[in-house]
Order: sequence, then C-alpha cells, then structure tokens
Amino acid sequence: MEVFDKFKIWVLLVCLISQLGHGFYLPGSYPHKYTVGDPLSVKVNSLTSIDTEIPYSYYSLPFCKPPEGVKDSAENLGELLMGDRIENSPYKFKMFKNESEIFVCQTKPLSGDEYKLLTNRIDEIYQVNVMLDNLPAIRYMKRDTYYLRWTGYPIGIKGQEGYYIYNHLKFKVLVHKYEETNVASVMGTGDATEVIPSIGKSGNDVPGYLVVGFEVTPCSVRHNLDSLKKLETYGKYPSKITCEENIVGMTIKENEPVAFTYEVSFVKSDIKWPSRWDAYLKMEGAKVHWFSILNSLMVITFLAGIVLVIFLRTVRRDLTHYEELDKEAQAQMNEELSGWKLVVADVFRAPSNASLLCVMVGDGVQILGMAVVTIMFAALGFMSPASRGTLVTGMLIFYMILGILAGYVAVRMWRTIFCGDHRGWVSVTWKVSCFFPGIAFLILFTLNFLLWGSHSTGAIPFSLFVILILLWFCISVPLTFVGGYFGAKAGHIEYPVRTNQIPREIPAQKYPSWLLVLGAGTLPFGTLFIELFFIMSSIWMGRVYYVFGFLLVVLILLVVVCAEVSLVLTYMHLCVEDWKWWWKSFFASGSVALYIFLYSINYLIFDLKSLSGPVSATLYLGYSLLMVLAIMLATGTVGFLSSFWFVHYLFSSVKFD
Repeated sequence: MEVFDKFKIWVLLVCLISQLGHGFYLPGSYPHKYTVGDPLSVKVNSLTSIDTEIPYSYYSLPFCKPPEGVKDSAENLGELLMGDRIENSPYKFKMFKNESEIFVCQTKPLSGDEYKLLTNRIDEIYQVNVMLDNLPAIRYMKRDTYYLRWTGYPIGIKGQEGYYIYNHLKFKVLVHKYEETNVASVMGTGDATEVIPSIGKSGNDVPGYLVVGFEVTPCSVRHNLDSLKKLETYGKYPSKITCEENIVGMTIKENEPVAFTYEVSFVKSDIKWPSRWDAYLKMEGAKVHWFSILNSLMVITFLAGIVLVIFLRTVRRDLTHYEELDKEAQAQMNEELSGWKLVVADVFRAPSNASLLCVMVGDGVQILGMAVVTIMFAALGFMSPASRGTLVTGMLIFYMILGILAGYVAVRMWRTIFCGDHRGWVSVTWKVSCFFPGIAFLILFTLNFLLWGSHSTGAIPFSLFVILILLWFCISVPLTFVGGYFGAKAGHIEYPVRTNQIPREIPAQKYPSWLLVLGAGTLPFGTLFIELFFIMSSIWMGRVYYVFGFLLVVLILLVVVCAEVSLVLTYMHLCVEDWKWWWKSFFASGSVALYIFLYSINYLIFDLKSLSGPVSATLYLGYSLLMVLAIMLATGTVGFLSSFWFVHYLFSSVKFD
C-alpha cells in the first residue's frame, strides 16, 4: 500500500506539471494563425553594434514612436541579462494587405545633441533590430554573384556629402497557408491576434496564414516637406517612393526634421512553419565549420588513443612485474627501486590550502554539470533561437539546482582529505556557495557601472540585481547546504595506504614541474579552439549559434582529454618521487583556460579590431575573464577527480607493508 501511495503521488505530480505546461509557452515555439486583415505589429529590440558591443534602446534616438505610446514586452530573465529590450513600434500591417507610401511621422527639427548622437551611432555601425511574429528581420545585400545575409539594418551611412539616414523601410512578409493537418492545435497566450483554433471550432473554414519569413530593405529618401504638412499617421504619401538601397538621398542636418515612411508586401511561400528559422541558421562558411570540427575530432581522438595506450601499457607492466615477485623480492624492490612506489607513505598527504581545493572542485562540478545539462537540452531543441533568453535562463536554473552536487562533492572530498573528520563542513559549504558566484557578481557589478555610465540597455537593472541576489541566497545557498549535509553524512573514501608523520623529501628536478603543468593545457585547447571561434563569433559578432550537437561532442571529448592529460602528468610526477600531485593535477587540465584567455586577446586584436573605446574593450575582457574562470574550474575538476581515482586505484592494486 505504501508503494502504491507513492506511485499515486508521482502520477499526480506528473499530471500537474503537464497541465502547467499548457498554461505557458515558449515565445515563437507555437504557430499563430492570422486571417486576412488581421493586424500584425512589428516590434523593435535594442540597437546593437559589433563596433562597440554596447546595446542601446531603440527610442534613445529620435525615431517615430507609436501613437498609443511605447510599451515594453514581457521579457524573461535571460533576455534582460543579454541586454534585450523589446518594445512596440509604429510599424503596423494587416495580414495579406499590401500597402505602400505609408507615412509614419515627421520628427521635430533635430537639436545639436540629437544630430551628434545620430552621427555617432552611424559612425559606430549601429543596427536597428525589428521583428515580426518573433522573427527578426533579414536584410539581403547583393555582392557580385551572391547575396550577403544580415539581421537588422543600419541606422544610416556616411557619404561624401554628409550623413544619410535610412528613413524608408520596405518590408516583405513571407506567409504560408495554414493547414490544420500539419500543425497541432495548442492552447496558450501570446502576442498574436489569434492562437490556432481547436479542431471542430466554428470558423475553421476561414483561410488563415502563418508568418514564415520577414525581410527588410532600408532606403534613404528625401521627402517633400510641403506634402507632409497635412498628413496624419498612417496616411498615404501623395507621390510614389522609389526604394533603392544603393541610392541615398536623405541627409541629416541640425535644425531640420526627418520624415519616416514604409511599405509592406505579402508573398506566399512554400516554407513550412517548422522550417522558418532555417534562413537564420545558415551560417556563412558552414562547410568549413563541419570540416574543421571533424578534423579536430579525428586528430584529438588519435592523440588521445596514443596517450591512453602508452599509459595503460606502462602502468600495467609495472603492476604485473611487481605482483609476480615474492614477498622477499618485493621488500628488496621497495628498498632498491625508485619511482612512484617510493612515495607510498606520502602520496595521500593533505595538500596545502585543502579547503580552497575542495571549494574549487565543488564549484567545478557544479559548472560542468550545468554545461552538460544545458547543452543537452539545447541539442534536443528545447533552447532554440526562437525562444530568446531561454539559454541563459536555463543555465541559471541548472546552476542553482546543481548546488546540491557541489556541496556534496566538496564536503565529501574535505572529509576524505582529513580522514573522516567532519568538523568544518559548514565553512566549506559556505565557501562553495559563495566562491564562484561571488567573483561573478563582483565582475558583473564592476562592468555594470560602465554600462550604467553609458546609459546602455545592456546594464543590468538594480531590481534584477536584487532578484539575482535573492535567487543566490534563497535557492542556491540552501541547496548547496543540503548537498553539504549529505556529504558530511556520507562515508569518506578510505585511503589504501598509511601516511607517515614526517614528509619525504622531494628530489631536485631537472626542470620546473609547473612548466610541464602549464604546457599540458595545449592538448585540451586543441579540442575546442575551432569551436571556440564559432562561439566567440556568436557572442560578439551577432551570429546565431545552433550546432549544439557538435558542441556536446566537443565537450565530451574535452572531458576525456582533460582526464587523460591529468592522469599522465600525475603519473610522471609520481615517477620522479614528487608526491605533491593534488594541485598539479587540477591545473594540468585547468591550464587550458590560460590558452583560451590568450585566444580571447588574439580574437580581440585581429577579429574585433574595429572594437572602439576603452569601455568596449574592458567589457570584452571582463566577460572573457569570467568565462575563462568558469572553464578553469570545470576542466580542473575533471583532471583532479580523474587523478584522484587513478592514484587511489594504483596504490590499491599493490600490497605494501
């Protein structure tokens, strides 16, 4: 009966979660049906630039505002952290109704400050990001025999006679006829006029369409100011407007107004709704990407195989030779032979700063677990680009939940190092819950001052900082203490050998051991430096990253290589009677972070050479430092835990007197 009651509780819980799923939806995850004449609203996101990497609000510039006033769209935690600020716009369409020469507004005469701000934003190559039905607008530019694809459009361009502003937009909306059999009916709420109706509902015979594409062509057009005097918003401009992107006509000058117009056309498309994001995911140089990843996998697998074979043969030969000897021969061998067998009484001696090591290992387990789970969900399609902000939100949620694992691993490792002593586990748990989050908050808070000073939308609002602190201390810290409690109650790992009170003297080495440790990071770096280029381009160049399946494979390969490199380095140190392997095993694989940081500097100099201003460079280096710290903790933890298992297994396999 007790088992049956538990089963009923689980069934009830699953049903409750499934019903909650019907009440919410991921933006852009469900198709929306529009009938002919239904209103469509274009939204605007933050202005972005690869020249400064500092986002600004769309309405920070003298653009037309909607008649009903500016309204913010509901944004999740990830969108706010990424600097997205989605607002309504004055551009409004009606489904399948082509319109042209639509007047939006005429601004007031530009003041000196407004003129200077506009020209600065044009010089800094800022892009306007507009979206319809959650689809960002795509702009195509013809170069010779091929087309370049961009999301958004530039504010303007600098010409010989001054600065030109793109004040006329030519929109093209691709629609696909709605088919009931191909799209599942859903329930929910959203930005669209009508969610797809249920089967059997009256009105299903009314033809409907799904938005499957959104394109924009910006033009610079000089309007006749006399023709605008009697026009109201959404009135028709009296003369025909010819939109050609290569021809500019509207220069901006102080004390002169700017008029904005637009046109829209609807085109039927064969693109199915599930495939509407394909145009955004076609990254330039895709063949190079695939070839590079495959080449990297093959090379690293080959090298790892060689290392593994040599390593296993060497250790197995030592163990087999040792076990074949009788007791007298073993005793004589213990006295005569050198190598890892001579450090048997010191190999498990507690390292210096043991508390810090346990803290870093606990945080590393938490970060690595977050990365694996997040990438797995992203590879399965739960965190698609259509669902803005879900990737960052998911990372935060998984990080907080995995605080249980961090506390457990750190405290149990603490008890193992000190042979079962449970005193001090509360202090270790508290340090685990505050070490990496504390450093991250310090970096983000410092960078936020720079963004606040620039009045950027990338600045985290003070209210969001309060929410993050509450999540940290009300969810993450308690969960870490729960894990620490279970780690204190769990039995510690017994050492197979005893440790002498007097430490053995380490012989002088021909070369510094830390030099070898730092050099070991080159092999793990080789597994990810190609993928790192695409990730950096996604973050800093505004490209969409979508090959999470490849990223998952690279992450698994990285973990394997980190473990192997650390094992080999630990074995080499033990063979030269260096029993201080604890920290060296951590940094043998964790040193990959040093090469990633050097690569980040290289990327800043050669790929982001247009990055302007000390604020932009400081932001880049600050975020890179945070990323490198997380990678060091994760990879270092892999190396340390694999080395600890290896040393424990090695000295458990041979009987010592």
